Amino acid sequence: RVVQGTVRVGDEIHFINTARHFEVATLGKFTPQKREVNTLHAGEVGYLSAAIKIIRDARVGDTITHQATASTPPLPGYTPAKPMVFAGIYPGNGEEFENLKVALEKLALNDAALGFEPESSAALGLGYRCKFLGLLHMEIVQERLEREMGIDLITTAPTVVYEVHLKDGSLLKVENPNKLPDPMHIDYIAEPYISGHVIVPTEMVGAVMKISQDRRGTQTGMSYINEQRVMLDYEFPLNEIVVDFYDKLKSATKGYGSFDYEPIGFRRGELVKLDIMLNSEPVDALSMIVPRDKATVRGRELANKLRQHIPRQMFDVAIQAAIGSKIVARESVKAMRKNVTAKCYGGDI
Repeated sequence: RVVQGTVRVGDEIHFINTARHFEVATLGKFTPQKREVNTLHAGEVGYLSAAIKIIRDARVGDTITHQATASTPPLPGYTPAKPMVFAGIYPGNGEEFENLKVALEKLALNDAALGFEPESSAALGLGYRCKFLGLLHMEIVQERLEREMGIDLITTAPTVVYEVHLKDGSLLKVENPNKLPDPMHIDYIAEPYISGHVIVPTEMVGAVMKISQDRRGTQTGMSYINEQRVMLDYEFPLNEIVVDFYDKLKSATKGYGSFDYEPIGFRRGELVKLDIMLNSEPVDALSMIVPRDKATVRGRELANKLRQHIPRQMFDVAIQAAIGSKIVARESVKAMRKNVTAKCYGGDI
């Protein structure tokens, strides 16, 4: 939408928020088909194209001016998309790392909200730390990589960004649990909170309240939309809803519950880093940041799940969950034994 002045084919234009400039190649209007024009005047709505090779250079909601007036303040209302969920994506086969890189670059061409940077893990090898707008965005990217690009993926548990306040007064933003500094230097950790709105049938309110309380939710309101439907307002730590909250909500409400949320800032929390160790070796891909009061339960659950999935070896495999140097849970995968009675079946001589 042209707010002031005119734009013509051949003009040098400047994107204010990305500080990039290009030459206008074509101009036009939708009528509803594309109809090319040479000039767009103030008050008109149309399209322009230029030799923009990187999708991030043209962000939705940016303000465009002439190159000569690049210092003009932008129009109000623009905010860049903020990633809320972070996860590590690794190729199932280490040889496919280059294919994964090409696939992510292709996806980023038409998805300006997807961010990624290289990352390496001792357990999973080379991969990427990806930034998503939310859980749905993450699932779509994962599905597209697997279906369209044909890459077998290993995805780590999704995490959120934490604000780590250090004792020297500095602030550190951590999105990967393995980058958490030594507890000796941490004053406190703040986690992101969201304001959530759950709409459910009246007879299912109790089940939704129980799920919300289990996820450290604080109820802030409850209103009846009509006789059949209720809206519950809750404040949740974002970390509690990024894994399977939506699935649990749908199960408890037989598919009738709907959920919407918006971020409301960071709040101080009692959080610790939970490490998983196999035979005393920490596995960085399984580390997570959890509330201190739930760390022991989460550690036991994860250790028990791993015991069921790790195949038996010729030696015992010790699975331990630890907070710093304190072991909070332990399971063992027993070694394979020689089966002496295997040959003593009914027809044995």
